[in-house]
Amino acid sequence: MNTRKDKELTGWRKATHEVIFEADTFWGKTFDVALIIAIIISVVIVSLDSVASIREKYGDWLLVLEWVFTFLFTLEYLARLMSVLRPSKYMFSFFGIVDLLSILPTYLSLFIVGAQSLLVIRTLRLIRIFRIFKLVHFIGEAKQLATALKASSRKIIVFLVTVLCITVIMGTIMYLVEGEENGFSSIPVSIYWAIVTLTTVGYGDIAPNTVLGQSIAAFIMIMGYGILAVPTGIVSVELAKSNEMPVSTQACPSCSAEGHDFDAIYCNKCGSKL
Repeated sequence: MNTRKDKELTGWRKATHEVIFEADTFWGKTFDVALIIAIIISVVIVSLDSVASIREKYGDWLLVLEWVFTFLFTLEYLARLMSVLRPSKYMFSFFGIVDLLSILPTYLSLFIVGAQSLLVIRTLRLIRIFRIFKLVHFIGEAKQLATALKASSRKIIVFLVTVLCITVIMGTIMYLVEGEENGFSSIPVSIYWAIVTLTTVGYGDIAPNTVLGQSIAAFIMIMGYGILAVPTGIVSVELAKSNEMPVSTQACPSCSAEGHDFDAIYCNKCGSKL
């Protein structure tokens, strides 16, 4: 049977949790601001390293800086694991996975050439900026959007399957109408053209030359404008239905979940006391 001590953070773990996971205190906000600056600088370093002229002149310095930031981010990741009640819960959470992926590429670069380019995934960590300045309305809006997307997922899947069927049919028709001599060399290539046309992207690498083919293409383009509005309408309806209460920036000390109600006493994900 777990005791109260097992269920709550105490001592240095509690203090570390407040600094790393909370944005309501001076040191918590200072830590988050410093973290955001470090993430931005590290991403800039990775971007500069991809420029051949800069890499030739400052490659060694950029490599040293990258390892310095990786070391700091590794310490931060370990500190996060030690400052929560259930480290495994945090490890497999969204931010836990992102934090791990943000440091792994540098270590993998010792064995796989070019793996450090994956470090741009650190940009995902910039989402934490919403907590720094207590932008709780952004957190609430993000939660509301996630709820709407989840509620409309089945409708969107049906919509995507319908669009897939349309592109397969239209692509096959264009293959029969235009043929290989006009660039529609196979049904897969024709389906690719149908997808590009239906989404109104229009790369222009393949284009119909016959009158019938151009007429079909025009029909697909016009249909594309109508189809693109469908998923937007589905999500908009679900957003209108949802009416979320304001949420706080407090993070659960057990699973690190955010987006709790202001008057919440227990975590709405794992049930631990906040």
